[in-house]
Order: sequence, then structure tokens, then C-alpha cells
Amino acid sequence: VDMADKIFDVMVPKEKQIQIKNGKRKVVDAKIFQGYVLVEMKLTDETWYIVRNTPGVTGFVGADTTPTPVSDKEITKIKKRMGVEEPKHQIDFSVGEVVSIIDGPFKGFDGSIAEIDAIKGKIKVMVSMFGRDTPVELDALQVKKV
Repeated sequence: VDMADKIFDVMVPKEKQIQIKNGKRKVVDAKIFQGYVLVEMKLTDETWYIVRNTPGVTGFVGADTTPTPVSDKEITKIKKRMGVEEPKHQIDFSVGEVVSIIDGPFKGFDGSIAEIDAIKGKIKVMVSMFGRDTPVELDALQVKKV
């Protein structure tokens, strides 16, 4: 079935992320909305039938029997996010979590995470030294979960 005049674009929104595996940084394409596909189309009974009967399609965002359109403004935001040049660091820690420092001058110390900068891949850890908490800025590679 030729739908080129009715289905214009099919998009799986992805962005570049930096993942850390086995102490190595790797840039990967990560799905922004896991499990979702955006389809730009003229919504007719025919196109809607084709989309909902596509293998792997288990549901859709919308009420009852029709999908909810995504606004042009939202699509622009998503496309802008997809085009971000600087990959984001995927940091598998959260503020308040206790971590152990495994590299650098503070190796062997434990502390709690005070801040996370996903853009730079940095973590600020509060380390107790000489009876007081001292903030230490570290690379995400320099800490591990306790």
C-alpha cells in the first residue's frame, strides 16, 4: 500500500549520551522516549488502520480510539534535543547516594553526592575529612556505588 502522500515521517527520537561501561566512556544513541515512535501523517481511517496494525505496535497515546496529535511546538523541541551536539553523560547516581571514590587523590574515601552535572559528567561529593564535610568535584568515572 503506497502511503507516501498520507504518512510523511516516522521518527524514533534519539540523543547522544555518554555511557560508562567497564571504566570506559562510550558515546551511544539513546532513545529519548523508550518504546515510542512518532508518526507524522494525515489521520484517516486508512492510515490509522495501517499504524495500529503494524507489527510491534501495542498501543498509542490518546483517548479511546484515536491518537493524540503532538503539537508542532513539541516536535520542534524534540528535534532540537535530537540535534544536540554535546553528548550527555549517562550518570547512574542520584543526589544523596553514598559512593566510594576509586581514583584520584581522595581514593578510598566515601561520601554522599551533593550535586550532579550530567552535561560535564561531574559529581560533587561531600567527603568527611578532619571532622567536617568537604565538597570534592570528581569525574563520574572516579566513583562507584557502595
